Amino acid sequence: MPERGLLIVFSGPSGVGKGTVRAEIFEGADERLAYSVSMTTRPQRRGEVDGREYYFRTREQFEEMIRRGEMLEYAEYVGNYYGTPLTYVNQTLDSGKDVLLEIEVQGALQVKEKVPDGVFIFLTPPDLHELHLRLEGRGTDTLEIVEQRMQKAREEIHLMSNYDYAVVNDIVELAAERVKKIIEIEHFRVDRVIGKYERMLELEEKEVTQL
Repeated sequence: MPERGLLIVFSGPSGVGKGTVRAEIFEGADERLAYSVSMTTRPQRRGEVDGREYYFRTREQFEEMIRRGEMLEYAEYVGNYYGTPLTYVNQTLDSGKDVLLEIEVQGALQVKEKVPDGVFIFLTPPDLHELHLRLEGRGTDTLEIVEQRMQKAREEIHLMSNYDYAVVNDIVELAAERVKKIIEIEHFRVDRVIGKYERMLELEEKEVTQL
């Protein structure tokens, strides 16, 4: 049976470029890393595909999944639900693959309570002025919504201390490379591999006593 994969939780303020960096991470990534597509009730934007950027569902459908206990985490953000379906994540981790979740900060804190040995990475903007420019430049939100997102971003940055790593998204390719290095390094932490060696020693001791 393969070793269970790592759960990588990747989040940060709206507009910081999580989706762009995540796409770069998976450009040429090996088969050991899988992306868990999140679910949302927000409107589908032009160019987005259901099941690629998000699974787009109605509020009623999402709340029914919550009632059935089918979400690993979920959060309501600027009037819409975002969350992670549970079944796919568990099946993929059990197969030995690492799973990357791109989720909101509220959801990440829920996951940390349930999966404390996950790898928690916070993507930051170079500064708040740059974040404001990126939000305005998307052209998808009203000025009121942009200001709501900026206020939420300030609150989320205060919660960065709950994460293991902070990665600055100054240049997309560099940010993606930093995340990939973090994931690689995490596989070599003693607290992640020691169980395998302890089991090997126990098995060896049993074999010796049976001789």
